[in-house]
This record gives sequence, structure tokens and C-alpha cells, in this order.
Amino acid sequence: MALETIDLGEGVRVSRIAKGNWQLAERHGPVFDHDAALEDMRAFVEAGVTLFDCADHYVGVEQLIGDFRRRHPGLASRLRVSTKLVPDNDSLARLKKADLEKIVDTSLARLGQERLDLVQFHWWDYRVPGYVQAMLWLKELQAAGKVRLLGTTNFDTGRLAEIVAAGVPVATNQLQYSVLDRRPERGMAAFCAQKGIRLLCYGVLAGGFLSKKWLGAPAPAEPFANRSLIKYRLIIEEFGGWARFQDLLGVLDRIAAKHRVALASVAARFILDKPGVAVLLLGARNAAHLPEMLEVLKVRLDDADRAAITALADTAPGPLGDCYDLERVEDGAHSRIMWKNQNTRGAGAR
Repeated sequence: MALETIDLGEGVRVSRIAKGNWQLAERHGPVFDHDAALEDMRAFVEAGVTLFDCADHYVGVEQLIGDFRRRHPGLASRLRVSTKLVPDNDSLARLKKADLEKIVDTSLARLGQERLDLVQFHWWDYRVPGYVQAMLWLKELQAAGKVRLLGTTNFDTGRLAEIVAAGVPVATNQLQYSVLDRRPERGMAAFCAQKGIRLLCYGVLAGGFLSKKWLGAPAPAEPFANRSLIKYRLIIEEFGGWARFQDLLGVLDRIAAKHRVALASVAARFILDKPGVAVLLLGARNAAHLPEMLEVLKVRLDDADRAAITALADTAPGPLGDCYDLERVEDGAHSRIMWKNQNTRGAGAR
């Protein structure tokens, strides 16, 4: 089956389903076998998944993808890599162009590329000035041939507008978007559509919570297996709690049965069909998840399906605010779980 593809700009054409690699970051979960991980990557590219997403602070992941590219140069020629550039929170006040260039050069060396396909920039603290200047420095590195496309991740609409107004050619914006979290619909999606910015969406399956295995299950108790589950359990609470979440799973399950697909495939396709959405970043620790990912592209939701999902989601009290607003509330539940100095302290998390 030929996978749906989309052009992100400058001829960077990728599959609309991407392999997210957060789960391969050190300290995220169980230790994995290096060679097995490379063979799993081979299976994804051979199946037509031609975008891998990573970050400078997903400890070990850029190097792992670089190892894959060096081992399989033929497949590497078909692969595009989107990485994130996330300066540590403690470094923001003293950030210089040379610091950004060093991060870019490090990513180039790890990935084994002469030019990065897509660099997505994040800034932890708006109270510290400098994010617009940082993007302008990245524009200079783009002009120097080190970066093909520039993107952002986890900015709100107002700050992204500042960056665009400064003349930065933003090609993509990576954000959290799911049937549980429709904050992008409060202005961000419309702004990006107006400016021709493609949306790359993570959290689409809420760390695995949007799955039939949770239908009818009691609310899980801590400790959770990984930080992803902690993060999205909080989103479920913002959505209205476990009972409302169960109602949503019930709607998704009925639609899944109608189309003879997995509940998760319905939840993912609902977002893939949203205006402006270019790519879904689906976390996949290994190739065992590949068939589930590819099934998303087979699903064709009708108007009645979308209306049923929307009607239930519209009853939810939250999450409120613009994109990543909750995650920026100082000492808030969503902020406290963030590791904001991952590059210097070796924590593999978003």
C-alpha cells in the first residue's frame, strides 16, 4: 500500500504518518537492544514511513537514527528526519548564535547529515526574552546551508505570530492535538493555515490511553510505567475525568467496529483529517506497532462519525487555553513533570 504523503516545503515530501522516537530516549523506559532498534527502523522505512521525529534532548536518539542511516544508506536516502532544537531552560538568558550553531552541528554529526531536514525550535520560558532573535539566528544558519526547513514546537499563537512577523520562514509547527486535546482549534490552526504553516501533531493517541484496552478499565493508579502516561493522565483529567473519557472511548469503539479497525485508528484518523494537519507523529518503540500505525491510513471516516466524536468532545470542560499554556503554568501539575534541562542533565523526555 502506497502511503499518503505531503510536501512540507523545499521538496521535503514525507509520509503523513511519522515514527516518533521519544520512547527510545534514555531514561524513558526499559533498555532496548541497539541492533534490534536499527532493524525496526529498517522495517518502518521499507513500509513507506519516511519521516522520523526526534530531538537534541531525546538523549541518544539522534545518534541512533544516525547509526541507522550509516548502516542502511540506501534506505537513508528515502528518509527525512525532523529534529527539535531545545536549549536548556537554564541557558536561555545567555543564549548566543554560537550556541545554536553548536547544537545544529552536533545534530548534524549525530545524524550523519550535511543539512538538517527540519529543525523545530522550542523556548521554555517566555519571561526570558530572546526566542525571536534565536529564530532569526536559525534563519541565518538556514541561509548558510545547515538547515533546510525551520519549524517551531509548543509555542502559543501570539508568540508564533511574533516569530513570523519578524520574517522567519516557519514551515511547520509541532503541537499536541488529539480528540482529548483540541487546543489548536482555539486560533492556532487558523493562524497556521493563513500563513501556510503545516501542523505536525503529537499526543494523538495520548500516550496509548486512546486504545480499546482502556475501555471499561478502572482508572490507573500510580506509579505509571513511564512519564508519557503521567502526562496524558493529566490531560484526561482536564478533559473531564475518567468517566467522560470512558464515554469517549465508547463512541470511538462503536465507530471502530463499524469500519472494522482499531479504536486507536479512528482517534488518529479524526485528527489527520483536521484542516492544516500534515503529519501525525505516532510513538513506536519497535516494529510490532507498525501494522497499527499503517491502519490509520486505511480508515475513511464519514460525516456521521466525525459528528459523533465532536459531539462528545464538545461536552468536555478542557483542556483550556492556547497550545502548551497549561504546561507553562509555573508549579502547575503539567509543568512539574517537565524536565527542562535535558541536554545537560541527561533526561530523555519532551
